[in-house]
Amino acid sequence: MSLADKVLAVNDDLPIRTDKPVHSGKVRSVYWLTEQDSRRLIEEKGYPVSPDTPLAIMVISDRISAFDCIWHGEQGLKGVPGKGAALNAISNHWFKLFKEQGLADSHILDIPHPFVWIVQKARPAKIEAIARQYITGSMWRAYEKGEREFCGITLPEGLKRDQKLDEILITPSTKGILRGIPGVPEADDVNITRQNIEQNVEAFGFKQGADIDLYEKLLKEGFAVISKALAEVDQVFVDTKFEFGYVTDEQGQDKLIYMDEVGTPDSSRIWDGAEYRAGKVVENSKEGFRQLLLSHFPDPDILLNKERMDEREALARDNALPVSVLEEVSRTYIGIAEKITGQPIMVSDNPKAEIIAVLKEHYDLIAD
Repeated sequence: MSLADKVLAVNDDLPIRTDKPVHSGKVRSVYWLTEQDSRRLIEEKGYPVSPDTPLAIMVISDRISAFDCIWHGEQGLKGVPGKGAALNAISNHWFKLFKEQGLADSHILDIPHPFVWIVQKARPAKIEAIARQYITGSMWRAYEKGEREFCGITLPEGLKRDQKLDEILITPSTKGILRGIPGVPEADDVNITRQNIEQNVEAFGFKQGADIDLYEKLLKEGFAVISKALAEVDQVFVDTKFEFGYVTDEQGQDKLIYMDEVGTPDSSRIWDGAEYRAGKVVENSKEGFRQLLLSHFPDPDILLNKERMDEREALARDNALPVSVLEEVSRTYIGIAEKITGQPIMVSDNPKAEIIAVLKEHYDLIAD
């Protein structure tokens, strides 16, 4: 069996029973279950939600995206072996820890397979909740050019690259393109201030102003939990992106929860602790892959300049990366997942067939 066979590259063609279009993102695909199947599973499995809650099957892939493009390798390799299972295992670990420590629930109700979540419908807040403990990446590049204000927060003079900040900075950006909000450009992923959110609570998807305090509290608490646990395996939690949304509980009350993924190498920077103390940054996250791409191509500006998106997409489409590159990324993802969870990450021989078998046998969700 070839390495390419072990990769789940296409995840929007599974025969899962649904009466809605499959929503496919950069890495995950979402299958909304029929109302009948949702009600049946809630009753059969005893999920702690209202009986009329819509449920979805969320299937992760092994695709790798960076600089808003999907990348592929030679020999038909359309993703990174083990990446999907590693990401889900890490998120599952943190969500469980959050719940144990009384932070907040997540949208996940069940985990039928390492690639699969059964989730409840959530109404997402329209922000990328970003927290930073170190100055690096895009923030450092802007700081180096003289910028001192980030999302309404002023940084002091004299900071050094990759330096730890005195406190965790919350630097949110927009999720999707939001229209008609004063002072907020109509573009995806633009930096916003807390004041922007306070003045446009509903436009950003919050139910009430007090929930801005709550999301910041949950973001900081979640960051602290992950940071402490990573420190125990000598890893540095540098920065991360969380997402939040609302679900309705069994009593019909709305509550704010964690959603999407948390503390993964895709949504966070994680550095090796020993190397950092020795003055060197070694990435245990997707940032290492980004750096590799920047050095792999002769004109890195294509990857950094949003005005050159057409060229960037062509670069990703027309260039198959060496297999060794994607194997190195695989080792990074699996290595950090095993450190965090303390469990081995198994690379499946045929993930698609496994997923179909599990959903058919134990959930009766495969269309005839």
